Amino acid sequence: MEINKIKQAATLGELIKLGYKTKSIKQELKDNLRNKLKTKESIFHNILGYENSVIPDFERAILSGHSINLLGLRGQAKTKMARQLTNLLDEYIPYITGSEINDDPFNPISYFGKHAIEFKGDATPISWLHRDQRYVEKLATPDVSVADLIGDVDPIKAINEKLNYNDERVIHYGIIPRANRCIFVINELPDLQPRIQVALFNILQEGDIQIRGFKMRMNLDMQFVFTANPEDYTNRGSIVTPLKDRIGSQILTHYPKTLSISKNITEQEASTDNFKKDIVKMHNLIPTIIERLVVEARKSEFVDAKSGVSARLAISALENIYSSVERRVLVNNDKNSLVRVSDLMSIIPAITGKIEMVYEGEQEGPYNVANQLIGKAIRVEYLEHFPIPEKLGKENKEDASFERISAWFERGKTVELKNDASDKEYARVLNKVDGLALFVDEHLPNLKPIEKPLWMEFALHGLAEYSKLSKNTLDEGLEFKDLFGSMLKGF
Repeated sequence: MEINKIKQAATLGELIKLGYKTKSIKQELKDNLRNKLKTKESIFHNILGYENSVIPDFERAILSGHSINLLGLRGQAKTKMARQLTNLLDEYIPYITGSEINDDPFNPISYFGKHAIEFKGDATPISWLHRDQRYVEKLATPDVSVADLIGDVDPIKAINEKLNYNDERVIHYGIIPRANRCIFVINELPDLQPRIQVALFNILQEGDIQIRGFKMRMNLDMQFVFTANPEDYTNRGSIVTPLKDRIGSQILTHYPKTLSISKNITEQEASTDNFKKDIVKMHNLIPTIIERLVVEARKSEFVDAKSGVSARLAISALENIYSSVERRVLVNNDKNSLVRVSDLMSIIPAITGKIEMVYEGEQEGPYNVANQLIGKAIRVEYLEHFPIPEKLGKENKEDASFERISAWFERGKTVELKNDASDKEYARVLNKVDGLALFVDEHLPNLKPIEKPLWMEFALHGLAEYSKLSKNTLDEGLEFKDLFGSMLKGF
């Protein structure tokens, strides 16, 4: 029967006449998932890289009627997946009008709901709850109390309504009972104090709640989803063993397994408005270097591997790159500008705030660690396009262009790339370097004229990372010079 016709029902009697059948939230999820699997319709949108790992596990957990714990490092789309679980709920469900806990008119569990049915019968008014309103999320923090989650006796209500403390109506429901017939998500579960986690035992196992010794049983109908970081098991707290035992499925999430998936995620999530896209000419080289940087950060001896490196680092970095180019365009009053390798210096603030460093990293300093990560990413990407620098000028006669580059710098000449230089000035400075354009042409023969300066600069960065040149950071940009000459002068 169509939902629009069913929604015309305003009382329990009308709902019964229409033949409406109620079902539990877990049954809703199962039925809707079965339909979507049959029609090969995706339930998760913009979740990339989990098609053959996390998503199938998630679907199996739903079909099993399990509560779920998503266990993984930060920035692995755990909460994003939980929020999209509402796609598996029915569009609308009926509840008794005025109920604090979304009482099912066919099976009320609260004092209010039971008495409404008892005294009004088929005339009991009903309202309709949309699936978007059936998602409740709570961030676990050490200050969360049992009263916050489950409820407590409200003495003010008892006084105002002249009720005895034994009366169920004096209870003020917490966030969990108010999420009855909803998806309830607790983020960072290990941050809950053990005694608070214990309070969840009965809810997960039996579906009921206990408040201040009340002899009551409220058979809550809920789908629980928890998220946790493995680091939390050792640092800030842990999930108590009996609670873990009551969670039906624990699903391990992971970082993207390929560079292309990482790039697609970053491009999808980065906030770039149409104005930026019009004036910033992005080149695939820069997003690739950013993703390589994230990979290098996850392997770095200076970064805490247990904490992980979130995908948000790459997202924030790409946003900073766009803003760096946008600022240059506005400063020069130009129409647009191609991204540059030197724009990577603008992502340092995005790096330093997104990585947890070990002791050695703290000693090195966040700025230096960020610079080293950028250098390592350039070093790896360089070999995808140019020959190994150690062999240049030794055996390969075709690399005479490199000898010209070296000779140019050995004559004491330098290259200064200023952050705010116009595209015309940027190209002019790079073209001064004897042999640089030829070096790029030899190894990348089919470049478009507009992107050639970018690759010329990238070649300089790569040679510097392999100790063929010296690279220094200036207040206004970067400087490249002869390495040997710099060592003799002590800078």
